[in-house]
Amino acid sequence: MTDSKKKQYWRENIRYVLILLSIWFLVSYGAGILFKDALDTIRIGGFKLGFWFAQQGSIYVFVILIFVYVYLMNRLDRKYHFDED
Repeated sequence: MTDSKKKQYWRENIRYVLILLSIWFLVSYGAGILFKDALDTIRIGGFKLGFWFAQQGSIYVFVILIFVYVYLMNRLDRKYHFDED
């Protein structure tokens, strides 16, 4: 594999990481702290939505983002032929 292909692979990997971390930040910090008052007008299971995001929602989103990252990296590996033994 050429150096330019390795750099492209790494650039795409970093882009995925930054996008997914941004989503996690928006959900955990944004929904749990910044937008808490607006989200508290909605209730889930008797709890205010802002509280739910601060306590559990960000954890669920983080776990989902792990699976999304695995999917994206498997696809990226196939694209650059890193999936071969």
